[in-house]
Amino acid sequence: MIDFQPQDQGLLCSSPSGVDRAFPFVFPHFTATEAMRASLLLLVSLGLALAQRPSNKPGRFLTLPNPQKCASRPKEFFFQGHNYFFSGHVPQFRNTKVDWLDARNYCREYCMDLVSLETQQENNLIYKLIRENDVPYIWTSGRLCDFKGCEGRRDLEPKAIFGWFWSANRVKMSPTNRTPAGYSFNPWSQTGHKKSPQPDNAEFEINGTNESCLSVLNNVYNDGIVWHDVACYHEKPFVCEDSEELLNYVASTNPGIRL
Repeated sequence: MIDFQPQDQGLLCSSPSGVDRAFPFVFPHFTATEAMRASLLLLVSLGLALAQRPSNKPGRFLTLPNPQKCASRPKEFFFQGHNYFFSGHVPQFRNTKVDWLDARNYCREYCMDLVSLETQQENNLIYKLIRENDVPYIWTSGRLCDFKGCEGRRDLEPKAIFGWFWSANRVKMSPTNRTPAGYSFNPWSQTGHKKSPQPDNAEFEINGTNESCLSVLNNVYNDGIVWHDVACYHEKPFVCEDSEELLNYVASTNPGIRL
């Protein structure tokens, strides 16, 4: 897998905030924990809300993890070292549908982030959850790099093919027109509103809003359970996955905590 880091000058330190690393920050003479804490506070203070938002939701921030919530986070199922939960199966979120950024922030309070479907096995796990529970759609951490810091990146062009990444861990996705490494099929749908392969940024032609976030849809276009690009303001349930960055940050700043 490729660590997704814009090719800027300067140093990029650890980012427990989970913000996509689009800006170079330098913390000279800091310990790893101090750099992590400084990065967290600085990035959150910048308010890098990487989602389109309706006008009634002005500038928002990425949420800091809550140590108590991290210690008691829902652990619905476990896969390859990570805990997961589906919002529809957790009492406090059972009837909750939120936009992409709010979904990330709910996860982040628990030292988790939106799910990243980096392997076919993990993808199959989420597909099974969707199929068996008749879930119409969920948010993932998938994001298009179309925000500040992504401009001028020739390696991301065209963005519809090369510009997608998992925001939870900043890992670049395989080109959208190819089968991802380790997969036996391309999980992006071959149809949609425009009856063309995904991602198609269809909503931009309707109301000028980019489809910059990745959702798994359940047969919405008679295409099975597949990936679609969706405008980030739409409200959906979500799946959270352990964030090693956030767990490590909370562990390093709360000695003795059991996570």
